[in-house]
Amino acid sequence: MPGSVEVEKLSDYMRVAEAADYLGVSPNTLRNWVNAGKIAAVRHPVNDYRLFKKEDLDSLLKKVAAASKKTKR
Repeated sequence: MPGSVEVEKLSDYMRVAEAADYLGVSPNTLRNWVNAGKIAAVRHPVNDYRLFKKEDLDSLLKKVAAASKKTKR
């Protein structure tokens, strides 16, 4: 599949509901963020579900924390 990312170990990824819970948002919000390009998702090689790397989620949380520090000044 062109442009697809090879998923080597599925245990390194979270499904939409798990990732949304980790971030403290709804699954629909997370899907909207993917569609808007705010966070990357890869597709499960068998069922085509969205999968998220924990490192990408942590990176997004750091950006949110940095932005909230700027607004509190």
